[in-house]
Amino acid sequence: MAPKVVHLLLVLLLSFVLCDSSRAVRDDQLRFFNLMKGSLSGKALSEWNFSGGKRYCDFRGVGCNDRGYVQSVNISYWSLSGDFPADVCSYLPELRVLDISGNILHGNFLNGIVNCSLLEVFNMSSVYLGATLPDFSKMTSLRVLDLSYNLFSGDFPMSITNLTNLEVIYFNENNGLNFWQLPGNISRLTKLRVMIFTTCRLSGPIPASIGNMTSLIDLELSGNFLSGQIPKELGLLKNLQQLELYYNQHLSGSIPEELGNLTQLVDLDMSVNRLSGSIPESICRLPKLQVLQLYNNSLTGEIPGAIAESTTLTMLSLYENFLTGQVPQNLGRSSPLVLLDLSENNLSGPLPAEVCRGGKLIYLLVLDNKLSGKLPDSYANCKSLQRLRVSKNYLEGLIPQDLPGLPHVSIIDLADNNFTGPLPSSIGNARNLSELYMQNNKLSGFIPREISGAINLVKIDLSDNLLSGSIPPEIGNLRKLNTLMLQRNKLSSSIPSSLSFLKSVRVVDLSNNNLTGSIPETLGGLSPNTINFADNELYGPIPISLIKGWLVESFSGNPGLCAPVHVQSFPKCTHTHTQKKLNSMWAIIISVIVITVGALLFLRRRYSKQGALVQHDETLSSSFFSYDVKYFHRICFDQIEILEAMVEKNIVGRGGSGTVYRIGLRSGEIVAVKKLWTKVLQARGGRYCTTTVVAGTYGYLAPEYAYSSKASTKSDVYSFGVVLMELITGKKPVEAEFGENKNIVYWVSKKLDTKEGVMDVLDKRLSGSFRDEMIRVLRIAMRCTYKNPSQRPPMNEVVQLLVEADPCRYHSCNLSNNKTKEASNVTKIKNQSEV
Repeated sequence: MAPKVVHLLLVLLLSFVLCDSSRAVRDDQLRFFNLMKGSLSGKALSEWNFSGGKRYCDFRGVGCNDRGYVQSVNISYWSLSGDFPADVCSYLPELRVLDISGNILHGNFLNGIVNCSLLEVFNMSSVYLGATLPDFSKMTSLRVLDLSYNLFSGDFPMSITNLTNLEVIYFNENNGLNFWQLPGNISRLTKLRVMIFTTCRLSGPIPASIGNMTSLIDLELSGNFLSGQIPKELGLLKNLQQLELYYNQHLSGSIPEELGNLTQLVDLDMSVNRLSGSIPESICRLPKLQVLQLYNNSLTGEIPGAIAESTTLTMLSLYENFLTGQVPQNLGRSSPLVLLDLSENNLSGPLPAEVCRGGKLIYLLVLDNKLSGKLPDSYANCKSLQRLRVSKNYLEGLIPQDLPGLPHVSIIDLADNNFTGPLPSSIGNARNLSELYMQNNKLSGFIPREISGAINLVKIDLSDNLLSGSIPPEIGNLRKLNTLMLQRNKLSSSIPSSLSFLKSVRVVDLSNNNLTGSIPETLGGLSPNTINFADNELYGPIPISLIKGWLVESFSGNPGLCAPVHVQSFPKCTHTHTQKKLNSMWAIIISVIVITVGALLFLRRRYSKQGALVQHDETLSSSFFSYDVKYFHRICFDQIEILEAMVEKNIVGRGGSGTVYRIGLRSGEIVAVKKLWTKVLQARGGRYCTTTVVAGTYGYLAPEYAYSSKASTKSDVYSFGVVLMELITGKKPVEAEFGENKNIVYWVSKKLDTKEGVMDVLDKRLSGSFRDEMIRVLRIAMRCTYKNPSQRPPMNEVVQLLVEADPCRYHSCNLSNNKTKEASNVTKIKNQSEV
């Protein structure tokens, strides 16, 4: 046979083989996408439709090369659930990118994925897969690996150290693993730029060999159980921009001076450890450093003066250490400081006057030190300031005139110092001020009437001062006020009846003053447990509505007071007192009649002009009381329907930041609506608005918020976890059975030590039918309420975990026959929708 003929036959045979192989691959790929549609549920997959000749290469999330081979599959956050197909690369042999993050997936698929030798990017974060981790050695092409936010158990896969092409690895929030240590040969990953192992049970020392991984720009090992000293070899990471070692609690020793060689470093956080010694000056001289956080350690010595020369520093947080000496006086002169927190140290001397020179300072927190001198006048020009806390020091002198009236300030805390002079009247300009603490000083003069202009005030504490004069009746205009503490001053005159307007107030303490006159009858609307009028010069009858459930101590020390009924420790009021009371009642009745008649005449005149006002109805609707309505999920009702139903009869509760309503919609849906005080969260004065003030109700507040009022999204997660615990246990956040100063989080955590304790925690009205689901939700609640904020899951993870725990998700919501007997015991729950 001629050579040309043989060659032609070989070409034809090869073409046939290639064509047949290509057809087989296409068939396998088609089979994979059919498997996906068959085993996963979710609306997004409805777009994968083969009708009309549509090819899988045209599907959303799918990418193919020129030969029709699938190279990438990205179904990230499609809200899918179910079993992901196993052996994905046997169907998709050319797969380079696989992103399945943000879905609730099951199955043994991970053991098949590790055979994908061509895979370069693999992301399965937030999948919440409960499995052991396999050998990753075959994934030799892998550059990016993200296994964060899962429920892995067993051992960490040390085979990852064989993936020498790896550039990025994320392994966050995997709390189910056995304790493990970083191996010394981790340094084999010389191409690694990002290495993030946070909250993943990492323990033991940081290997010095990491210093050889000079490609690293981001090294994060926070929220773990690392111990020993920080190796000086980290100073060899010449490209490092971010170093996070916070919340390990067992790292000890001094901070290596060699870290001053990290000239590219932007963010350094070693907080909440056991570090000792002084702060290296070399670190404070780093040319690009923006964030330096070393709080909650055992550091000593002075704050290096070099930090004041920084031109890039925005955040300096050194609270809860043992630092001494003066604060560098030029701090903030050259850098745009946003946060300065030096609280709970032993610092002395004057406050730095130029911390706000950059015009961006938001938090200035130096409480609980030994600082002295005056408040710098420059602070009154710090328009960006939102929180000023300088309490528990030795500061003195006058309060700068314009300081209380700063436009964005939400917390002013000058308590426990030696300030003198009056409370400046500029406080009336503080439209965003929610908390004012000036107790235990030597302030004198009158309480300014202008204080009523601070319409978002929630807490006022001016106790233990030398204030005199009357209590301004304008305080009654502060309708959001929760706490009013004026005890141990020299206030005189009578108690203003306008205090009865404070419907949200929880504490009113006016004791140990020189108040005279009678207790206004209108104050009967206040809870008797909220008031303390003891040790004044009050006289006349105690309003009868305050007698029920009262505390005798709240009225003691007022010899002129009497009770309209027989009460121990107080004389019964005479006829004279009763007559005065009747006269007052008649005066009130006559006033009400006059006001009512006047109102009726006004309304008659108003309605005669109704036709002329119709044209303004649309404007009224759009600006209905200027409410700022925030929707947290997709809704099918309008703003007016909600606002019209926010009336007294629909109130189900009041908290530290607003009022909650139960509202039935025209559609038949029932929704909960919270009207937030505009505290607390946003002043109505447009250019003065801010959304950084956080207020809360005791029992729901995260531990890190306790003293510094620093809050974050993880603080919200904690509060949500408390709500979950309420639902699961049927108990309130704070109850007597938990113990003194203990809350539901403490009680639940103690109960979970034993299996019997777990069952004891569950609400008996529900646990008969939904025990397993309740335990799942309880686990979620425990994660949400971890003391360490970094260990709490993000809210999107919480939502997906709750979806996973839904008993209706994988089977019918109807109770089966074999549960009927159990369900009959749940007398207060008629169907699952009520659960």
